[in-house]
Amino acid sequence: MDTGMRADDGDVALETLFLPFIDGPISWPSQGGALFLRARDGWPLHQRAWPGLVCEQSFRPAADALERSGFALATAQEDTRHPLVLVLPPRQRDESRALFARAIARCASGGRVVACLPNDEGAKSGESDLARLAGPVSSLSKNKCRVFWTAPLDGPADVTLAGEWADADATRAIADGRFVSRPGVFAWDRIDAASRLLASHLPGDLVGRAADLGAGYGYLSVELLERCPRIASLDLYEAELRALELARRNLAPFAGRVALDFHWRDVTGGIDARYDVIVCNPPFHAQTRADRPDIGRRFIAAAAQALTPGGRLWLVANRHLPYEAELDARFGRARIVAQQDGFKVIEAVRGSEGNPR
Repeated sequence: MDTGMRADDGDVALETLFLPFIDGPISWPSQGGALFLRARDGWPLHQRAWPGLVCEQSFRPAADALERSGFALATAQEDTRHPLVLVLPPRQRDESRALFARAIARCASGGRVVACLPNDEGAKSGESDLARLAGPVSSLSKNKCRVFWTAPLDGPADVTLAGEWADADATRAIADGRFVSRPGVFAWDRIDAASRLLASHLPGDLVGRAADLGAGYGYLSVELLERCPRIASLDLYEAELRALELARRNLAPFAGRVALDFHWRDVTGGIDARYDVIVCNPPFHAQTRADRPDIGRRFIAAAAQALTPGGRLWLVANRHLPYEAELDARFGRARIVAQQDGFKVIEAVRGSEGNPR
């Protein structure tokens, strides 16, 4: 395994999750290993050997980091049971409850579930939820986080509740049935206001090969195809696999009209194909709530690299995010098309090859 810097060496929730095994309240299983749901790489995974550890992660940057460090990756479709299941629950509560239900379902008879949350991201609620599902739990607090674990299990303590919570994360119709979505993906229960603003300004003359960077459940892609009949092909790029699977379903009605392709990919690492049109509502947060305008700038750089000369980027962003310098440096021209409700819509046109400005 790589012993260099990890994906997030300041991940206190990850550090706290492993404290019960370091300090001794519970032991790592001698056989059968462990399944780690929503796994993240970091130095706590490398402080000692964790025999049989298998990781599951649907967010591509985190999955890539785990693979680079040599950890085995499982998919959500696998159903092997393990004597230990580790969980870093997400913030969205329905998704988190469904993850607890799945953790118990993936736990072998006599096994345990161990989870950790930061105090300011619902640690007490998470502990209470796991206790409702599994019975009494033990816990310890450190690093402004709480790690909590079940007694040895033989299925859920409340079978009915486990079924209800497993369904809490189910795919469902939103926006009067136009789309399907599920808890936990970006703007999962609505049409995002920024994306709606961008869609309303897309011109009908967009033509050729197109891409949607950070496509989410596919709203912008659907709007692009409905508004721009001369789009010949469309590639959707999305780092969250759960969202990309929804986009496949939402774009299915267009499969007979245009060539569609779906890429589970971290756009910040660049893309290889070439396009005439790119639409984008780039993310500006990572795993923390702090603004990360560097992510949006890397999306802009990837778009500039992928566009053909004369290709057009249509982008929406929060008005305060400082993207103008990046756009000026990488595109022949850029203009603000609209500003409304704290957002800005920008069109940028790629200059001649080798001379973007």
